[in-house]
Amino acid sequence: MNKLFSLVWVLCITAVAIIGFFMYTRLVPLKGLRNYNANDFEKEIERSSNHVLIDVREKTEYSKGFIPGAVNIPLSELKRRLDEVPKNREILLYCRGGMRSKQAAFILKKNGYTKISQLQGGILSWKGSIQQLS
Repeated sequence: MNKLFSLVWVLCITAVAIIGFFMYTRLVPLKGLRNYNANDFEKEIERSSNHVLIDVREKTEYSKGFIPGAVNIPLSELKRRLDEVPKNREILLYCRGGMRSKQAAFILKKNGYTKISQLQGGILSWKGSIQQLS
Protein backbone atom coordinates (compact mmCIF):
# COMPACT_ATOMS: atom_id res chain seq x y z
CA MET A 1 0.00 0.00 0.00
CA ASN A 2 2.89 2.38 0.78
CA LYS A 3 4.38 1.79 -2.68
CA LEU A 4 1.06 2.65 -4.33
CA PHE A 5 0.74 5.80 -2.23
CA SER A 6 4.32 6.80 -3.13
CA LEU A 7 3.66 6.23 -6.82
CA VAL A 8 0.48 8.32 -6.73
CA TRP A 9 2.34 11.07 -4.85
CA VAL A 10 5.15 11.12 -7.45
CA LEU A 11 2.64 11.21 -10.31
CA CYS A 12 0.76 14.11 -8.69
CA ILE A 13 3.96 16.10 -8.18
CA THR A 14 5.01 15.42 -11.78
CA ALA A 15 1.61 16.52 -13.10
CA VAL A 16 1.72 19.74 -11.07
CA ALA A 17 5.25 20.45 -12.33
CA ILE A 18 4.23 19.93 -15.96
CA ILE A 19 1.13 22.11 -15.60
CA GLY A 20 3.20 24.77 -13.80
CA PHE A 21 5.80 24.78 -16.58
CA PHE A 22 3.08 25.00 -19.24
CA MET A 23 1.41 27.95 -17.49
CA TYR A 24 4.76 29.68 -16.96
CA THR A 25 5.74 29.45 -20.63
CA ARG A 26 2.32 30.74 -21.75
CA LEU A 27 1.84 33.59 -19.30
CA VAL A 28 5.29 35.03 -18.64
CA PRO A 29 6.17 37.85 -21.04
CA LEU A 30 8.71 36.99 -23.70
CA LYS A 31 11.80 39.15 -23.28
CA GLY A 32 12.18 41.57 -26.17
CA LEU A 33 8.61 41.12 -27.44
CA ARG A 34 6.67 44.36 -27.70
CA ASN A 35 2.98 43.99 -26.92
CA TYR A 36 0.63 46.55 -28.47
CA ASN A 37 -3.02 47.13 -27.74
CA ALA A 38 -5.23 47.45 -30.82
CA ASN A 39 -4.89 51.24 -31.12
CA ASP A 40 -1.10 51.21 -30.76
CA PHE A 41 -0.78 48.24 -33.14
CA GLU A 42 -2.73 50.15 -35.78
CA LYS A 43 -0.53 53.22 -35.24
CA GLU A 44 2.57 51.05 -35.59
CA ILE A 45 1.29 49.65 -38.90
CA GLU A 46 0.65 53.17 -40.18
CA ARG A 47 3.90 54.62 -38.78
CA SER A 48 6.37 52.22 -40.29
CA SER A 49 6.65 51.05 -43.86
CA ASN A 50 9.59 48.80 -42.94
CA HIS A 51 7.53 46.04 -41.36
CA VAL A 52 6.04 42.68 -42.19
CA LEU A 53 2.54 42.05 -40.84
CA ILE A 54 2.01 38.32 -40.25
CA ASP A 55 -1.25 36.59 -39.42
CA VAL A 56 -0.30 33.28 -37.79
CA ARG A 57 -3.81 31.81 -37.82
CA GLU A 58 -4.66 28.86 -40.02
CA LYS A 59 -5.63 29.49 -43.65
CA THR A 60 -9.36 28.95 -43.05
CA GLU A 61 -9.35 31.55 -40.26
CA TYR A 62 -7.35 34.01 -42.39
CA SER A 63 -9.72 33.69 -45.35
CA LYS A 64 -12.66 34.78 -43.18
CA GLY A 65 -11.04 38.14 -42.45
CA PHE A 66 -7.60 39.63 -41.85
CA ILE A 67 -5.91 42.96 -41.23
CA PRO A 68 -5.19 44.59 -44.61
CA GLY A 69 -1.60 44.02 -45.71
CA ALA A 70 -1.16 40.86 -43.62
CA VAL A 71 0.64 37.82 -44.95
CA ASN A 72 -0.65 34.47 -43.76
CA ILE A 73 2.03 32.21 -42.31
CA PRO A 74 0.22 29.83 -39.94
CA LEU A 75 2.01 28.99 -36.71
CA SER A 76 1.91 25.34 -37.78
CA GLU A 77 4.04 26.23 -40.85
CA LEU A 78 6.26 28.97 -39.41
CA LYS A 79 9.38 26.87 -38.73
CA ARG A 80 9.57 25.63 -42.30
CA ARG A 81 8.73 29.06 -43.79
CA LEU A 82 11.24 31.17 -41.86
CA ASP A 83 12.97 32.07 -45.13
CA GLU A 84 9.87 34.16 -45.98
CA VAL A 85 10.35 36.34 -42.89
CA PRO A 86 13.10 38.96 -43.31
CA LYS A 87 15.34 39.48 -40.28
CA ASN A 88 16.08 43.13 -41.09
CA ARG A 89 12.46 44.33 -40.78
CA GLU A 90 10.03 44.85 -37.92
CA ILE A 91 7.81 41.78 -37.54
CA LEU A 92 4.22 42.49 -36.45
CA LEU A 93 2.34 39.35 -35.41
CA TYR A 94 -1.25 38.61 -34.61
CA CYS A 95 -3.57 35.63 -34.27
CA ARG A 96 -7.09 35.18 -32.96
CA GLY A 97 -6.55 35.88 -29.26
CA GLY A 98 -2.82 36.41 -28.69
CA MET A 99 -1.48 32.99 -27.70
CA ARG A 100 -0.32 31.74 -31.10
CA SER A 101 1.36 35.05 -31.93
CA LYS A 102 3.32 34.78 -28.67
CA GLN A 103 4.38 31.24 -29.66
CA ALA A 104 5.35 32.55 -33.10
CA ALA A 105 7.41 35.30 -31.45
CA PHE A 106 9.21 32.65 -29.39
CA ILE A 107 10.06 30.70 -32.57
CA LEU A 108 11.28 33.85 -34.32
CA LYS A 109 13.34 34.97 -31.34
CA LYS A 110 14.91 31.52 -31.09
CA ASN A 111 15.90 31.86 -34.76
CA GLY A 112 17.63 35.21 -34.40
CA TYR A 113 14.84 37.72 -35.01
CA THR A 114 15.00 40.77 -32.74
CA LYS A 115 12.36 43.27 -33.91
CA ILE A 116 9.15 41.49 -32.94
CA SER A 117 5.80 42.90 -31.81
CA GLN A 118 2.37 41.38 -31.32
CA LEU A 119 -1.24 42.49 -31.09
CA GLN A 120 -2.46 41.84 -27.54
CA GLY A 121 -5.80 40.10 -27.64
CA GLY A 122 -5.34 39.18 -31.29
CA ILE A 123 -7.74 40.06 -34.05
CA LEU A 124 -10.59 39.77 -31.54
CA SER A 125 -9.36 43.07 -30.08
CA TRP A 126 -8.83 44.75 -33.47
CA LYS A 127 -10.94 47.84 -34.12
CA GLY A 128 -9.62 48.70 -37.59
CA SER A 129 -10.73 47.51 -40.99
CA ILE A 130 -10.85 43.84 -41.94
CA GLN A 131 -10.25 42.51 -45.43
CA GLN A 132 -11.62 39.26 -46.81
CA LEU A 133 -10.41 37.07 -49.62
CA SER A 134 -12.67 37.37 -52.64
